[in-house]
This record gives sequence, C-alpha cells and structure tokens, in this order.
Amino acid sequence: MESSLYKPLPQETVTLLNIQPEGSKEAEAFVKAFLKRSLPGKSDEAIEEHLTYKAVVLEHFHKRRKRQKKKRGKGLSAKERREMRLFEIKPEQQKYEIFVPLHELWKQYIRDLCNGLRPDAQPQMIQTKLLKADLHGALVTVTKSKCPSYVGITGFIVQEMKHVFKIITKEDKLKIIPKFNNVFSIELDGFVSYIYGSRIQFRASERSAKKFKGRGSLDL
Repeated sequence: MESSLYKPLPQETVTLLNIQPEGSKEAEAFVKAFLKRSLPGKSDEAIEEHLTYKAVVLEHFHKRRKRQKKKRGKGLSAKERREMRLFEIKPEQQKYEIFVPLHELWKQYIRDLCNGLRPDAQPQMIQTKLLKADLHGALVTVTKSKCPSYVGITGFIVQEMKHVFKIITKEDKLKIIPKFNNVFSIELDGFVSYIYGSRIQFRASERSAKKFKGRGSLDL
C-alpha cells in the first residue's frame, strides 16, 4: 500500500489531542488489520485499488431492539364476576339510610342535566333526558305491573342491570324488579315522569347512547 496511508499526524494535532503517535510500522500494521476487518473477503490488492480510486465509508450497524408487546390485562368474564360476587350487596349494606346521600347527589345531577327543572321546562325534554340518565340513586315507584305484587314498591335504585333494577326499600329490603312488563315513576321537584321498563332493557352505559323515539301510549 502507498505510504500516504500511514502519514504521521501533524505535530499541532498531536499536541491538541494529547496523544502519543505510534511509529510507522505499528501504524501500518494497525491500518492493515483494520481494513481487513472492515472489508472482509477482499485481497490486499483489491483493498489497495479500492482505496486509490474510491472513498470508503465505514458504517456501524446498531442492533435493532425488538419491541416487546405490552400485554393487555384480560378483563373478567361474566361468569368470573358472578363467581367472585362482585355485584353482590351484602346484608349489612342493605340499609335505606346508607343510600340517602347518593339520592341527594342524584337529584342535583338531574337538576344540572335538565337545566334546573324550571316550571316552564317541557315534560318531553325531561322524559328524554331521564331515559338516558344514570338512575343509580333515583327514588322510584312501581306504578303498573303485570305482576300485582310489584305494584307500590318504592325505593332507591342501587344497581341497574340490563333486565332488572335492584331497589332498597324503606323497610331495608332488597328487591329485584324486572324492567319488562313494569312501569316506574320518578318524582323530582314537582315533575313526575313515567318510564316503561320494557323500553330501557339496556345496561346503563348502553342506554346513555341510545336514541329513543317518541311513541304514544304503550301497553304492558
């Protein structure tokens, strides 16, 4: 190889970098070994020719790190939730007085939702908002039913499921009332609304996004 490959560093560079330059023989041996590693499979003559006519770019390849997929937590199935009794209301919690504060919060929530329940508010607007509202904490009464034993039951809704309401009565009794074939009344600030349970057989989250169409009187 040509001696220009092993030309010693200028003295200014040596002083600036504060290094001790190697001798010409050591430098030549280092460059040959380095080029051999960088250009595997090429003979000395091929390397010499390559250096004479072309610029050599030596690249350093970084190993790409494999992205680890985040494991998403698997939600509990309906069967698992039942087995764990996540929605069970224990006997010591079946007290009417426990849910009075929840009812007060619910009343304020409905007042805000209906812009204060003013006397000039349209009943149809209130009815529509109630159909979509969260009913946990509402005080309801079963006014009509195909099962006579349900009529007159009054209490706070403590759980709403797709097909039933769980209600705590003033007698501290937990009643499970099906929505189907029952009409519920809700009274708040002088407004009384009637909700046909057969129309709201959805979970609370699904009902909030449901579009209800106005209908005439409905039979049980």
